Amino acid sequence: MTTWMVTGGAGYIGAHIVRAFREQGLGCVVVDDLSSGHRSFVPDEVPFVEASIVDTDRLRRTLREHEVIGVVHVAGFKYAGVSVQRPLHTYDQNVTGTVSVLRAMQDVGVDQVVFSSSAATYGTPDVDTVSEQTPVAPESPYGESKLIGEWLLRDQATATGLTHTSLRYFNVVGSGTTELYDSSPHNLFPLVLEALLEGRTPHINGEDYPTPDGTCVRDYVHVADLARSHVAAARALTDGRPLEPVYNLGSGEGLSVRQIMDAMARVTGVDFTPRVEPRRPGDPARIVASGELAGRDLEWQMRHTLEEMVASAWDARRAAGGLPDTHVSRPPAAQQEETR
Repeated sequence: MTTWMVTGGAGYIGAHIVRAFREQGLGCVVVDDLSSGHRSFVPDEVPFVEASIVDTDRLRRTLREHEVIGVVHVAGFKYAGVSVQRPLHTYDQNVTGTVSVLRAMQDVGVDQVVFSSSAATYGTPDVDTVSEQTPVAPESPYGESKLIGEWLLRDQATATGLTHTSLRYFNVVGSGTTELYDSSPHNLFPLVLEALLEGRTPHINGEDYPTPDGTCVRDYVHVADLARSHVAAARALTDGRPLEPVYNLGSGEGLSVRQIMDAMARVTGVDFTPRVEPRRPGDPARIVASGELAGRDLEWQMRHTLEEMVASAWDARRAAGGLPDTHVSRPPAAQQEETR
């Protein structure tokens, strides 16, 4: 069985990727420092190495010991808003960490990588639908660090023949199994679910945007669909099929915050009317991406309805019971969506 190393494989997204690999008969080894991931998210039968990605020696040993043929690099500091207050930490984890991963790969002779990038590379786009040709203009250290990660892959490919692709995530939601849930203190779905579980009323920031219902429109994709496309990317690299350097994993349509709130009430059975508060400075009215290229090359498609995305997140959160500490304090607002 071929083995891929998944960095950040104990996190919400990484753990879904690990399960997608195993479902398709591919082996995995997980490297995670558990700064935001959960050891319980990694199946017992999957080798687990508790280490930071900046520990290049440990990465080399892991690649050799498990005869790894490729890397899915998901690990990183993923809080765009917090990155403004912690730029050095963000660059250390996301830039120095990626250099460490690539150096270990080069030293051991592993030459395939799928990189977890972000819609934050686009900043605030001025188009209705973002494509891979939309100019990048990141507005946070997080977005900048992800763009630098893409450049590192590009330059390493020129130097060494590395084969690679980068997947730009938008808002990843839902769950593929009740064993895995999103524990981020900044994403809309877990924030609304936590508010409902605690008897608080979620709120909407602004209802006077130029959108059909006046609330912000964002692109929401199911985590299991996203995980499946990582496996497709890994298989394509292994088979020598050409891939684009970057793909958007987007819906092409988007959903408003009001639509999300209405679906939350329907699915959870908690009847609530969200409070409306003023706009947050800098929130664009709409960020939606085309997933056409990924649909062509990476088996990408939206396989889940809004209700299914909400229901899977709700079921997983309730199955989890009490949440462990997440190392990042929860903001007071109940709607703090971060585009990944």
